[in-house]
Formats: sequence, structure tokens, C-alpha cells
Amino acid sequence: MIRFCSTLTRPSSHYDHCVRLRSLIESCKSMQQIKQTHAQLLTTGLISHFVSANKFLKLLAFASLSYAHKLFDQIPQPDLFIYNTMIKAHSLSSDSCRDSLVVFRYLIRDSGLFPNRYSFVFAFGACGNGLGVQEGEQVQVHAVKTGLENNVFVANALISMYGKWKLVEESRKVFEWAAEYRDLYSWNNMIVAYVGAGNMNKAKELFDGMQERNVVSWSTIIAGYVQVGCFMEALDFFHMMLQVGTKPNEYTLVSVLTACSNLVALDQGKWIHVYSGRSEIKMNEKLLASIIDMYAKCGDIESASRVFNEHNLKRKVWPWNAMIGGFAMHGKPNEAIGVFEQMKVENVSPNKVTFIALLNACSHGHMVKEGKSYFRLMVSDYGINPEIEHYGCMVDLLSRAGLLKEAEEMISGMPMAPDVAIWGALLNACRIYKDMQRGYRIGKIIKEMDPDHIGCHVLLGNIYSTSRRWNEARMLREKNENSDRKKVPGCSSIELNGTFHQFLVGDRSHPQSKELYSFLDEMTTKLKIAGYVPEFGELLLDIDDEEDKETALSIHSEKLAIAFGLMNTAPGTPIRIVKNLRVCVDCHKATKFISKVYERVIIVRDRTRYHHFKNGVCSCKEYW
Repeated sequence: MIRFCSTLTRPSSHYDHCVRLRSLIESCKSMQQIKQTHAQLLTTGLISHFVSANKFLKLLAFASLSYAHKLFDQIPQPDLFIYNTMIKAHSLSSDSCRDSLVVFRYLIRDSGLFPNRYSFVFAFGACGNGLGVQEGEQVQVHAVKTGLENNVFVANALISMYGKWKLVEESRKVFEWAAEYRDLYSWNNMIVAYVGAGNMNKAKELFDGMQERNVVSWSTIIAGYVQVGCFMEALDFFHMMLQVGTKPNEYTLVSVLTACSNLVALDQGKWIHVYSGRSEIKMNEKLLASIIDMYAKCGDIESASRVFNEHNLKRKVWPWNAMIGGFAMHGKPNEAIGVFEQMKVENVSPNKVTFIALLNACSHGHMVKEGKSYFRLMVSDYGINPEIEHYGCMVDLLSRAGLLKEAEEMISGMPMAPDVAIWGALLNACRIYKDMQRGYRIGKIIKEMDPDHIGCHVLLGNIYSTSRRWNEARMLREKNENSDRKKVPGCSSIELNGTFHQFLVGDRSHPQSKELYSFLDEMTTKLKIAGYVPEFGELLLDIDDEEDKETALSIHSEKLAIAFGLMNTAPGTPIRIVKNLRVCVDCHKATKFISKVYERVIIVRDRTRYHHFKNGVCSCKEYW
């Protein structure tokens, strides 16, 4: 440390002193070194040298914003650059954006200086990051008074500010009156505003009207489609982006990989992973997390683990969360816990998402003791107060384990009001463990909270059907049919040769439907010979004829998707499908038989987890 400080003790001139000081500022690696440099600024009088002070403030703003503000208060007459540095530094944090406006007001009222375009850009950024409409309008008034409202940088910041508040009409007004001087950033910011409001029709209309587009334009429209769940459209735009020769960046690939994850598009996800390396696209923690997440959600947990272990870029929490979450959804709780323990060794601080993934892993792995321990640990060791998602995980953990009374007690002791999803987890457990009386009571609670909740009606209907209370089951079905809110139909999809094939229950719209249903009949016959007996327990129909019941079960969407995969792939090829709902008991049982009879590995991702079927056995070990 003596050597560190002594670099300023023998300057040959004031100029040399400044040069050495700037070099020293840039070399600071710790808070202690920053404080020593601050002491040198004070003792040499260079605290009043604007260039040195501004450079030092920029460094401090990243290390300690509160310390930077104290230094700012010690500067006798800050210049405009220093004011702008502090306005910008505070604007980047939602916790301190109000201080950004305090500095801005001091600049325009007391400093005797004249704000420039950057002053307003940073002030509008602060307003968009955490302040209200009133503050933003006040800054806009000052922009008008100073004649800077027609500056393209200021106009772009205004469009962005209103867009962050989802006041898309106000953004559009600024965009329109800036027509004479708006630039590519104006168009991009306006698209961001439409995307933020979920209006993809307007975003696409604006995008189509652009004479020039850059990587931000393409990345924004792709992210928008991912945001609203239009994953195929997102991939289509990515392919168009490549065709026109615009090179994607890491932010583009994060969105595209998210689309692949949701579509279970493993082949396309692999291609994007390879492309990112060959194109030398900058790898950061979020891109790494997206690659891990893609492999995990596409059913290739081995590749997810390999990518995680190959990279040292794990200083931030995102890759760790992706790996823990991946192991959780694949029913590998011990591996998930192992990653968490490694995370502690590496001194990476977990966040609330980490514990959601960890508790999910315990839930799927029947690890009640460990789940309870981690639930306490997040508060005692990390100061993370449980949110409703964490309580939901714990209720699910206890419910799956059959501890229904304890699960209900946890719900009653929650510091916040439980939502329908939490009660629904307990209701589903009542169905599984055939606790009919508790199920009726929980169902009544949910109906009081949301009388038209379709999911509750379906679970209750299953409970009624299991106990052969056909009248109640029929009444629920009739209520659902007459309701404006319809049950989401079961939908399963499979990717073959880069093309996605989707199937609904009883779907006959596919070009290969005739061959598909013929194959399905043949498959059902083979399964019965192998010992398969249909499970009618969850059938929400009062059907007396056994053959009609079998027909109702045989046309479930996942059976159609699996049959289609068997028809169109070579023997031994793994089959991967994704279903939007929880896989039913009969389909789960049938898929075990299919994996054995056809000697295939079948990987099914349903709403809650992955099931790996091989040789008649499922990775969930019947605990799902």
C-alpha cells in the first residue's frame, strides 16, 4: 500500500501530477485503494480539478454511490460534467433515482450552470427507472424552457421514459412531433414502448416501416414476441435477421434461446449455441444461463451440466440458478443441492430465485427434511424473507409427501393471503391421497375466492369421479361448458427436422391424421398385449361403456404426439415432447409401456417437470 500511495509523492509538474493521478484512479481495485486516492485528491488540492474529480466520481459511482455523493458535496464548484456524472449515476439505480432528480434540480436552480442534452437524458432516465409521471413532466417542462425539447437525444429519452411507464400514447406523441429530426434510436425506442405495452401488432407495423434497422431493432422485436409467448414468430424474425446480414449480439441470443426453451426446440438451440461460439459473440453470465436453461428445458440435462462445468464465467447468480432449476425440473434433487453447496464455496450469494429452484428440487425429490431446512436457511443465513412463491413451494413439498394437515397449517400461517394456486396444490394432493373430505372443503374455499376457476373445477371433478359421485361431476362439467372461461385444452408438440407439430385432444387436423390414428390403434393393441390396462380414475366423464372410456383416453394429445414421433423417426431415436398441462395418470402409465414395447427413450416435459421414460420406468419414480 505504501508503494500505491507513493506514486504521487514526487511529481515533476502539475501536468505530470494529473496524469499520474488519472492513471492511479484507473488502477483502483478495492474500496481501500479508492479511499487512499481520495486522500491524495484532498491533500494535493486536485479535488477541485474537474477532469480528475469527474474521473474519480465515475469510478466511485460503481463502487459506492453513497461515498460518491459525499465526494460530490465536497467539491466547491462542480462543473456541468460532474453534475451530469452524478445525475447519471443515481439514475441507474431504482433505489437512488430520486437523488438523481435532487442533483438535477440543484443544477438548474442553484448552480448558475446551463443544463445540456445529457442532463435531460439522464434525468428522464431516472424518472423512467423509478419515479412517477409528475416528476417526468416537470423535467419535460424544463426541457421546453431551455429549448432542448427538439433535440433528438432528449426526444429519444422522452420516448423511452413514457414507454417504461407503458404510456405508449405519450411515447407516440413525442415520436410524431419529432418526425423531422428523429433517428434510428427514435424508431427503436418507439418499438420498445410498444413491446413493453404488449402491443406487438403496432411494434411490427413500426418495424416494417423502418428504412434502416440495426441489431437493437431486431433484438427488440424478437424479445417482444418472446415476451407475449409467440415463440415461433420470435424464431422467424431471428432467421430473417440472419438472412439480411445483421449480426446478433448476446441480448438477441438470450431471447432466441428462451424461445427454443419454451418450444423444446433442441436442434435449433444447439445450433444457436454453436453459432455463438463461431461468431465470437461475447459470452456473459446471462447468455451462459440461457444456454444452460435451454438444454435443461429441452430435456438434455447432461449437456446443460457439461456447459455449466466448462465455463468459469459464474461470478453472478444467474448460471447457478439455471443449473439448480434444471436439475429440479428433471427430478435430480441431490445434484441441485450439490450445485447450491458449490455455490456457497464459490462465495456467490443466492437470491430468492435460487431458493425457489432449490425448494422445487426438494419437492420433486421427496426431500421434506431438506426443504424445511433450506426454507429456514434463506432467512437465517441470507436475510431473504419468504415470498408467496416460496410458500407455494413449501405447500407443494408437504402436499406431495402426503403431509396434508401440515400443508394446510402452513397456508393458515402465511404472512400474506394465499392465492388460488397454493390452495390448488393442496387440492391436487387431496385427489392423489384420496382425502375426499379435505378436498371438498378446500374446493369450497377456492370457489369462494374465484367461483369460475376452471382448474379448481377440473380437480374437484376428478375427486368426484374417483369417488363415483357422478351427479356432482356432471354439474361441474355443465358449469364449465356454460362458463365464459374455458378449460385450456391439452396441447402437445414435437419438433422433427426443425418443424414443429402440435396436437390437441382428439386432433384430426394434421395432414397425417389418417395414418396417425391407424398407428394409434395398432399401438394400443401392442400395449395391452404387454399388460397395459387404462386408468379411468381421472376421467371427468360419467361414461359407463368401457370402450368409450378407452377411446376418450387414447386420443389425449401426448399420445398423439408420441405416436407421431414413433411413425416418423428411426428406431432407437429419442422422442421429446412438451405438454402445456400436467400429464395425466393414464398417459404416464401408457408412456412407460410405450418406452418398453418400442424400445425408445421418451422425454416428456409437462407443466411442472420432466419425465424420462426408458425400459418401462419413469425417472420420477412415481412421485409426481
